[in-house]
Amino acid sequence: MEAIETLEEFYRRHPVDNQQVFAENNTGQGHFNVFIRKPCVQKTPFSRRDFYKIALVIGKGTMHYAEKQVSIDRPALLFSSPSVPSSWESGPGPQTGWFCLFTQTFIGSHEHKSMLQDFPLFKAGGNHIVFLNDTQLTFLAAMLGKMMEEMESDYTGKYDLLRNYLRILMHEALKIEPLSNYAVSTGAAARLTTQFLELLERQFPIDSPEQSLKLKTANEFAQNLAVHTNHLNRSVKELTGKTTTQHIAERVLKEAYALLKHTDWSIAQVAGGLGFEEPAYFTNFFKKYTGSSPAMTRLAGA
Repeated sequence: MEAIETLEEFYRRHPVDNQQVFAENNTGQGHFNVFIRKPCVQKTPFSRRDFYKIALVIGKGTMHYAEKQVSIDRPALLFSSPSVPSSWESGPGPQTGWFCLFTQTFIGSHEHKSMLQDFPLFKAGGNHIVFLNDTQLTFLAAMLGKMMEEMESDYTGKYDLLRNYLRILMHEALKIEPLSNYAVSTGAAARLTTQFLELLERQFPIDSPEQSLKLKTANEFAQNLAVHTNHLNRSVKELTGKTTTQHIAERVLKEAYALLKHTDWSIAQVAGGLGFEEPAYFTNFFKKYTGSSPAMTRLAGA
């Protein structure tokens, strides 16, 4: 996988006059900054980042993800997180809007960090784009404008205020993209399912051919979670409609697509990184679920 872009590398692409102001710990508790999009580049590199980003995009373009691309043809909020590799490609016409970026440390308390990690629009495999009508655009543009004003202010509590603005921004997005679109469940089965999905996601991304998945089967996940495999399978199927094995296969396939499209690793290296002992096992798995071989998929995406 391509290297994860750091804040330092981001600021090399977006040079600023006072680099000290934009240091990794510029708020005293993590990093936060907000920019106008007008001078944005034509295309950003496809990679993961070690920071979060929310962009209010006014202008046409395309967001590229590992397994899909989404055309942006009207104002939209775009959400990026360290777990989701992506790139932006500008379309024809003017580009404007704003974007803010921040680290998890900036958010603060454990409660709010959990909110960030569980936020649906940041989660891998979910939706990361919210399209806006004129009223929503006016409100959110004004809020991001206020964020820029606060960054320039001398108010001693400005970063607490900016954290609150950021939380409001996230909640406004959920009001537009209602919570009913995301499963919200409670109880033992829901907790176990959440633990399984978080444990599955924690194994990714695969950033090096020397890295390899440790948990590959429903039984291995069940042992790690200290429950019986049948109990894990029942809970996951009840809550999600998919089996544990289906979730594992879908996540491995998603990572396989990313590695085949965006690295120069050999098929054997991709197979090893994804936990397959032999390249042939990976090829058979990939063909079973996609109908195409890894090699043909790589050629099609070239």
